[in-house]
Amino acid sequence: MFCQKCGALMRPKDGVLCCPRCGAEKGIGKEDKKTVTTRSTKKELVVLDGDVNVLPTTSEAECPKCGHRLAYWILRQTRSADEAETRIYECTKCHARWREY
Repeated sequence: MFCQKCGALMRPKDGVLCCPRCGAEKGIGKEDKKTVTTRSTKKELVVLDGDVNVLPTTSEAECPKCGHRLAYWILRQTRSADEAETRIYECTKCHARWREY
């Protein structure tokens, strides 16, 4: 609650709200009493089987190990923030990994 005269934050003292700047007082009414409640949220954890792969694929990358043209890819910031991210590929056939900077 703020003071009507000077706008300072009023503080409770002996059952009334008191302004520390100008000394104005105001009684504490029902509208000044607030109840704070917290809500707990339940989060759901989804566990995927080992065979399920949700990564994006590309056919523009060729595996250096087996020559297969389909690979999963992800982007990671491996260097400082002002440099470009690193694209990491994984072959869908032999699971070899390689990087493209």
